[in-house]
Amino acid sequence: MLSPIEFFVTVVLVSALSGILGALTGLGGATFLVPIYTLYLNVPIAYASGASLISTIATSSGAASAYVKDRITNVKIGMGLEIATTTGSIAGALTVAYIYARHLEFIVYIVFGIVLLSQVYVQLAKSKFELPKPIKPDWTTRVFELYGKYYDTVLKQEVEYHGVRWWLGEIIMFFAGFISGLLGIGSGALKVLGMDWAMNLPMKVSTTTSNFMIGVTAATGSSIYWIFGYIQPFLAAGTALGVLIGAFIGTKILVRVTNKTIRYIFTVILVFLGIQMILRGLGYGL
Repeated sequence: MLSPIEFFVTVVLVSALSGILGALTGLGGATFLVPIYTLYLNVPIAYASGASLISTIATSSGAASAYVKDRITNVKIGMGLEIATTTGSIAGALTVAYIYARHLEFIVYIVFGIVLLSQVYVQLAKSKFELPKPIKPDWTTRVFELYGKYYDTVLKQEVEYHGVRWWLGEIIMFFAGFISGLLGIGSGALKVLGMDWAMNLPMKVSTTTSNFMIGVTAATGSSIYWIFGYIQPFLAAGTALGVLIGAFIGTKILVRVTNKTIRYIFTVILVFLGIQMILRGLGYGL
């Protein structure tokens, strides 16, 4: 049994590792924290989700500021998509409050695992491409000015890009927000999917813009979690501190690795944690 100080230090260290992974993949550290807290530290999933939402705000503050400074984040696209994610986050948080009130937590475990595993196919399919295949601009590209460029230090070239299918991105963002509120994560996995697959943006742009967006989404959901008493200050404080440190380290690593490397790391972690969460929900977990 860990003492309060030992538990706090453990939380900070685990959160720092999660923050690094979250900054690299655009998921936010919360995606990794909830499974780790519930599977290995025996933290009730309601409190793990509440703390993770707070940490997501810290991740976004730490990682997003660096990415905006490096001019990789597309702030205009991110702000346009936030309307859908915040609406979905409110709906998701109210739904999970209903689930917890009726002690149906196993549903959250199973849904969490499915959400993680659902990302694997897309990541493997795109892992062979450093940059997305060019797609002809559509009407949303022109109307919403989905253009941008950034300097890629790995490729040593300036990358110009444009987004497509804004409407599809918005639909996915609503569900990303819903999952964020439901599971207590920034839902960066679905945000990256929306920008990477649906809108055909480069992985680094999707990752960095996701980091920029998840803080707003998490802030919306966390307010409802606070009202229902699912945020434990001691746990949330240690989590936020660790993730903020990890997110800062992660931003320094991201610019020095390839998109394919990020995808492979992303995929392995998703498979492992996804299976563990489903097993726990079915009563076969650790």
